[in-house]
Amino acid sequence: MKLGGKWLVGLSRLVRRKQVDSASASTSTSTSRSRNGGRHLAKTLSALDLVTIGIGTTIGAGAYILVGTVAREQTGPALPIAFLIAGIAAALSAFCYAELACRCPSAGSAYHYSYICVGESIAWLIGWALILEYTIGGSAIARGISPNLAIYFGGEDKLPAVLARHIVFGIVVDPSAALLVLGVTVLLCIGIKESSLVQALVTALNVCAMVFVIIAGGYLACQTGWNGYHLSSGYFPYGFNGLLSGSATVFFSYIGFDVVAGTAEEVKRPQRDLPLGIGLALSMCCILYMLLSSIIVGLVPYDRFDKDTPISSAFADYGMEWVVYVVTTGAIMALCASLMGSLLPQPRMLMAMARDGLLPSFFSDINKHSQVPVKSTVATGFLAAVLAFSMNVSQLAGMVSVGTLLAYTIVAVSILILRYVPPDEMPLPSSVRESITSVSDGSSDSIHQFHDNTAKVPLILSEGDSQYLFEEKVGRRSIEDKERRRRKIAAWNIGFVCIGAFVLATATSAENLPSYYGIIISGSGGAVLLLGLIILSSIDQDVGRHSFGHAGGFCCPFVPFFQWPAF
Repeated sequence: MKLGGKWLVGLSRLVRRKQVDSASASTSTSTSRSRNGGRHLAKTLSALDLVTIGIGTTIGAGAYILVGTVAREQTGPALPIAFLIAGIAAALSAFCYAELACRCPSAGSAYHYSYICVGESIAWLIGWALILEYTIGGSAIARGISPNLAIYFGGEDKLPAVLARHIVFGIVVDPSAALLVLGVTVLLCIGIKESSLVQALVTALNVCAMVFVIIAGGYLACQTGWNGYHLSSGYFPYGFNGLLSGSATVFFSYIGFDVVAGTAEEVKRPQRDLPLGIGLALSMCCILYMLLSSIIVGLVPYDRFDKDTPISSAFADYGMEWVVYVVTTGAIMALCASLMGSLLPQPRMLMAMARDGLLPSFFSDINKHSQVPVKSTVATGFLAAVLAFSMNVSQLAGMVSVGTLLAYTIVAVSILILRYVPPDEMPLPSSVRESITSVSDGSSDSIHQFHDNTAKVPLILSEGDSQYLFEEKVGRRSIEDKERRRRKIAAWNIGFVCIGAFVLATATSAENLPSYYGIIISGSGGAVLLLGLIILSSIDQDVGRHSFGHAGGFCCPFVPFFQWPAF
């Protein structure tokens, strides 16, 4: 083979897409696995399980600190509005996840969707980005357990030796963080139903702590006249830019609903329960965030917030120092629930990549008793425990959040591809097939048999029959050419939307870019984005999307206009 041919083969492998999993394919796969010993993931999760997994993963211990930092530096009393804006933006991404999770209910989440809709190279990048983020993010979460436990013991110097941090060869080691990660790993190996039950209990305790803060804080605020809102600086002390900046910051407090999509293969009724689980979890998180922030900024003026302990210090101003123990309990429960949510999708991501041949088959093994990928769970749990024990990964954890944002972007692009240019493995849209076959229905007297690729006709044809066959072939070719042109126009405009959104986001977030150039670049990116959206909205969506994967589930509304904010 020539060098050019090798390059073409290599490039085709990078952009190749795997076949979508349909209902019939899933049934045959499950039957095959059952014959080989029943090695498949257990379908035991209900909508309630998904809601608790989503809430537990999303509401972390940072929620008890973030309200003070963002209100003091970016939004002021307008913090609830910032949470609302961020919640709406997160909901747009959640709509995309909900539709793809219904149509492709297999393990792997964004990796799985991008492999089907975009290509192997992008899927490989997304898979490793999410594995890295979940591992480092979980380790960073576990490192927060020691400072919270120290509050119960009266300080970090009074912690038992097995729980306290130590300096060994210049490295700050954290035994309690490693023990917590190992404990969660063992729980995840027992089974998905057992781990989801424990996460539900832990999440319930966390939510109870937040509800207590909301009710007690609301009572105090009503008694004192909501002092935090009576300020000379007004409700928007940092202006509209500060509100948007605060919304971008608190958006990361909604990250976690994608974990629900990662459990799609273990859901009893994915078409119904996955959209319910994602939607209810995100809605409840948004309501809790807005209520909590409304109460806290009303108790104490935002410029008097303690950035490290905003909630505890706000209650301490009213002589309720003991509330710190309630807040600490909620923070510890939030840490545990978030850690479970971080470690849960990693082995399933590795399993999905191993199934596709991108990793050794070792990672795709499923335990026949617990029906979970135990080997992958142990591997990822051990790595996270080592990182939590020996490394301060808090700064690195903030950097790898880019992986989640990249996954959200690819999922939004996948929805556009699904609606306008489904993968080539898809059959022709039903409307096209009907247009083609309706012409041939009337020729039964002259044509004995007709197939998609060949036509068997009598050896002797009349002049009228020959003319009719010629017109039928020309009509079919015209329909196919029209469909190809529509797909090509749609593909180009999906590219314009992606480029415009990227340019606009980059220009608006660049800090050292002169304002003059920033306006020009932002305007150009916005114009390209708007042009792509207008053309896409004027093009008919591919009717073949209705038969893509598992039909009958949730459909994302207002495509393509609901996708561009998800970028």
